[in-house]
Amino acid sequence: MAGERKVTITAIAREAGVSVPTVSRVVNGRSDVAPETRAKVEELLRHHGYRRRVQPHGDRAALLDLVFNDLDSPWAVEIIRGVEEVAHAAGVGTVVSAIHDRAGAARQWMTNLRARASDGVIMVTSVLEPLLHKELTRLGVPIVVVDPAGGTAIAAPTVGATNWAGGMAATEHLLELGHRRIGFIAGPPRLLCSRARHDGYRAALEAAGVPVEEELTVPGDFYHESGFHGCRRLMDLADPPTAVFASSDQMAMGAIEALRQCGLRVPQDVSVVGFDDLPEMRWVAPPLTTVRQPLAEMGKVAARTVLRQARGEEIDSPRVELATELVVRASTARRP
Repeated sequence: MAGERKVTITAIAREAGVSVPTVSRVVNGRSDVAPETRAKVEELLRHHGYRRRVQPHGDRAALLDLVFNDLDSPWAVEIIRGVEEVAHAAGVGTVVSAIHDRAGAARQWMTNLRARASDGVIMVTSVLEPLLHKELTRLGVPIVVVDPAGGTAIAAPTVGATNWAGGMAATEHLLELGHRRIGFIAGPPRLLCSRARHDGYRAALEAAGVPVEEELTVPGDFYHESGFHGCRRLMDLADPPTAVFASSDQMAMGAIEALRQCGLRVPQDVSVVGFDDLPEMRWVAPPLTTVRQPLAEMGKVAARTVLRQARGEEIDSPRVELATELVVRASTARRP
């Protein structure tokens, strides 16, 4: 291990059979460590040639890796903004990468990570490959997963949002406006967030005593085109919905264009709700009613968490879910 990379206190703690904060106290010269424990930890530190990587003005991580599956999603910018704000305040550099789905891209990124000797990794992904996770763990690199898609189930701290509650709030809003036939454009079924938003939609209908009609749910993939085609499919029904809940803002934009091409007005003829609250949604025509997913705050929480791990501090919780919030704008109105 020492031959590949400077060993971290996480790896030392694992080998010594003690907690990370205990190793941190030894590294920082604290006196509140049992003598035999201190001796064991110091021996391992010497054996692995551990060198404390700190900033001149405190015990801070020097570099973080922020890694996306890809950078073509508009919410990537919001997460970068949140991570960078916290990292900049801590005097920490940030390296942004995209590993895509191309063969070898993840391996190349891992090679670059070893060369940089990053102090922590923030993964923005719905799927963290087991081999990648295993290698990061072997290297002792702290990991936090920002999981806007809600699909990661690994032994690493994660930051997500309350997708079920958001789906329910969006549907309840339309029900309160008198809508009873509410179309739903789903996200990819493999993602937990897609299923959670769909479950929230169904729960709101059931709580209101409104039948859940399967023909009113159409598939999507979170991108504009699927929202367009999904909405066209809904409008082609013999009894089309008077409102559409798209489980992403991009699909909501596709749905609005489909309604325009059908000669229908939003919200006078059909109401539309999205999910994410991307910054531009307040400026589209009409401004979109949507469920705000706190993307920048998710980035901030992830950055704070990985920095605490890099310093050898305990974290508050392995799974953080930030609250979603319904933002009502001009794309929804009472049922015609």
